[in-house]
Amino acid sequence: MMLHQIESKILAYLDKRKSVSQLAAETGLPEDSIFSFGQSLKEKGLVSISVEPKEQLTLTTDAKRFLSEGFPEEKVFAKAKQKASVSDLSEEEKSIGLPWAIKNGWVEVRQQLLFPKAENIGQYSQRVLLQAIAEGKPADASQKQLLLKRKLLEVSVLKTVFLEPTAAKPPQDSSLGQINALSREMLISGSWQKVSLRPYDVDAPVEIPHPASRHIISQLRKKISMIFAQMGFEEMQGPEIQSSFWNFDALFQPQDHPARDLADTFYLKGSQPLPSDEQLIQRVKKVHERYWGGVWKRELACRPVLRTHTTAVSASYLYHHCQNSQPKKYFCIGKVFRNEATDYKHLAEFFQVEGIVVWEGANFRHLLGCLKEFYRRLGFEKIRFQPSYFPYTEPSLEIAVYFEKKEQWIELGGAGIFRPEVSIPLCNRYPVLAWGLSLERPLMLLYDIDDIRDFYKSSIRWLRSRRIYAQD
Repeated sequence: MMLHQIESKILAYLDKRKSVSQLAAETGLPEDSIFSFGQSLKEKGLVSISVEPKEQLTLTTDAKRFLSEGFPEEKVFAKAKQKASVSDLSEEEKSIGLPWAIKNGWVEVRQQLLFPKAENIGQYSQRVLLQAIAEGKPADASQKQLLLKRKLLEVSVLKTVFLEPTAAKPPQDSSLGQINALSREMLISGSWQKVSLRPYDVDAPVEIPHPASRHIISQLRKKISMIFAQMGFEEMQGPEIQSSFWNFDALFQPQDHPARDLADTFYLKGSQPLPSDEQLIQRVKKVHERYWGGVWKRELACRPVLRTHTTAVSASYLYHHCQNSQPKKYFCIGKVFRNEATDYKHLAEFFQVEGIVVWEGANFRHLLGCLKEFYRRLGFEKIRFQPSYFPYTEPSLEIAVYFEKKEQWIELGGAGIFRPEVSIPLCNRYPVLAWGLSLERPLMLLYDIDDIRDFYKSSIRWLRSRRIYAQD
């Protein structure tokens, strides 16, 4: 049999059992070439191949931050020694640090005040373990599980391929011998009749292909779009940068409303033009000054913002597409932005599902029916509505679904009927049914995901482990 020059080079270095990476370092050949020609040598009975899986632990972004800045429970203990109260804690310290500090027996809470139960905490065991894992040291199984549960560790399995020489020796080369494939010259000359083709092992291990697929958020967006389309809705779209006029003023939110404060809104530099229809501007101004009092200021309405809700798109569509008396049904799925702290259930940038029904014959029961049918098609059978308040709808409600696995009700959005002060200046129509729903929260329920930040972390391993969202 005839050996390829790469096969001969591999055998020259393979004096004992070696990994593919070790052979690559010694021979200077690419690892994929060693793997490919190693399979060829195996079929010729000259080497054996074995695969050894090895678990690898890596620290998550939060784990690295905790090692650098301190664990939330360590910060809570430090504040307890300073006689702080629960209100002095950050959101992360309240939601994560305080339960762990109490569980560790470091602090106690009496009348919303923090009291230390220990003189000091020394070297925190979880910190010591994380540091050891970061340095490549082995970890105790129970301690490792604790850190995995806290999402401070990620587990991956590395597979190492080993080649080992067998007792067989390569036979002497013949004039043509056994070859991999026929060439054009051999077919033309007829010399192909003097050779035998090497058989291929169709069961040989190969790398698992990972074809491109949609992100699970894109899958759910497609699913929601299909549901609304089946219910007779048209899709509406709008820019993510809006003027305060469309984001706030057109929705009957006073210009001194707390929601406009920098604590909740991303304001941008510059100015956004107001609608060219001066009569529309005057109608909105009149409603504000009549019902909210004070002076409506044009310069505040021109301030550009990253939209805080997709309801700004609804307001624009009411004006541009709903002036006639025909019934209209629209939905929108888009990103919104809130200037708030990021934690396991909050993001500064997330998706919202918007919907409006413009029809003089609509009523509150139609609103409940639309929402109930939407969530039923999404996979939730138990839906609950409860009264709520929003500045631009009356009556208003919150929607919650019952999540069987956790045996609890989860709030997923708000809805209501636009106040006449909203819809009449925009399109001279009333009533208009409206809702704004969360997209990430139902996805967290459907996929049993505890941390909303998981959707956006750059981990190809995590993305590949997610099931593709089922399509009806």
